[in-house]
Amino acid sequence: MSDRAIAYNEDIVKKFVVASMFWGVVAFLVGVVLAAQLTWPALNLGLPFTNFGRLRPVHTSAAIFAFGGCALFGTSFHIVQRTCRARLFGGEALANFIFWGYQFFIVMAALSYVMGFSQGQEYAEPEWHLDLFLTLIWVLYAVVFIGTVMLREEPHIYVANWFFMAFILTVAVLHLCNNIAMPVSLYTAKSYNIAAGVQNAMIQWWYGHNAVGFFLTAGFLGMMYYFIPKAADRPVYSYRISIVHFWSLVFMYIWAGPHHLHWTALPDWTQTLGMAFSIMLWMPSWGGMINGIMTLSGAWDKLRTDPGLRFSVTAVGFYGMATFEGPVMSIRAVNALSHYTDWGIGHVHSGALGWVAFITFGAFYYLVPVLWKRERLYSTRLVSWHYWIATLGIVFYIAAMWVAGIMQGLMWRAYDNHGFLQYAFVESVAAVHPYYVIRLLGGLLFLSGMLIMVYNLIQTVRDPATARRGEAGGDLAMAKA
Repeated sequence: MSDRAIAYNEDIVKKFVVASMFWGVVAFLVGVVLAAQLTWPALNLGLPFTNFGRLRPVHTSAAIFAFGGCALFGTSFHIVQRTCRARLFGGEALANFIFWGYQFFIVMAALSYVMGFSQGQEYAEPEWHLDLFLTLIWVLYAVVFIGTVMLREEPHIYVANWFFMAFILTVAVLHLCNNIAMPVSLYTAKSYNIAAGVQNAMIQWWYGHNAVGFFLTAGFLGMMYYFIPKAADRPVYSYRISIVHFWSLVFMYIWAGPHHLHWTALPDWTQTLGMAFSIMLWMPSWGGMINGIMTLSGAWDKLRTDPGLRFSVTAVGFYGMATFEGPVMSIRAVNALSHYTDWGIGHVHSGALGWVAFITFGAFYYLVPVLWKRERLYSTRLVSWHYWIATLGIVFYIAAMWVAGIMQGLMWRAYDNHGFLQYAFVESVAAVHPYYVIRLLGGLLFLSGMLIMVYNLIQTVRDPATARRGEAGGDLAMAKA
């Protein structure tokens, strides 16, 4: 059966792509506002709804779960249909319920943060009633995705689908275990987590780090294994490496969370376990990075002609850099310097902007012309402008945070000849102020690149000069090493 004989559900993919672009602008805009507030605290405006403490989870949730989440929903629905040669399980009504239900959750979570309702758990701030609703949406997502895999016409399950299934199932377990809470009453939004103290911290960072590992890594690796071969028109460099990458990554990542709790009340053996597995993660992470980059073997010239592919390949480079830096920071001696500093902020954003956002941009630059049946993008020059502006923004951002973070760590542990701290905390705050200005500039550049992309994609869809075309087949050829 050819791809063209199957009426794929493309409308749901379009909806998630549009939603992801919208939430991306919101997330990066709020991030710029927060960077400005950290630089000039008066911009908190003295209002409870606009202070840093309430807006910060709006930024993180919008970036991870709204922008990144919608990208994962949309691309996973696109990929699973084409690699399985099957229409989405459950029909359009179920897919649309997932879409609108997820948008409802995003809006309600953001409103609850601004109004002051939060569990106070990193990446898990929504209160219990919203957690229950998200559980429903996520279970339906798993049913649709796994149901489509089970209905497949193609006997082989392409590796991208393995990464998506690991992401879906592991995030479900993480969400359920980390959000076991007792509501104050059925009529109030407030609840309290079942665990307390260091036990709660251990569960939270088992969740928090694996939200990074499976939401922001495994899911987007599924994107990498589909869109880079499609854009390059080349098979995956080594399909065998991709399978080893999958199994080693999902086994090792789940144990790395304790490295967030070095030098705390957590038992030393647990901290050491988290450090050991974090260091071992170098191997699968770099194996996957090499596999993604080497997929361009024989097609390196496409980087000159396809700026969208340039985003994807650069994203894989940032993935390699972030997965090198993370294990280094997990080493206890290094963590003694880096913990609680802006070095961690630089690390997070090198992964979030360089890996997650860039691989999404590359996927969307390929996907939008396919979904809307356009012959080409409106302007490849605008894609190039987006690439260089966003890359410069990332460099400003992470370099400023690296310098600020190392400076903070050194100032906080500097002692004079009498054994007293050499610097007051406020002196470290004043010392990093110029780097906060540079961070703000980097955020503005990244947001500007995002707005260029939105304009370019809107014009791609609207411009009558871009002729319609049929979709090319050959998705399954990517599996041939």
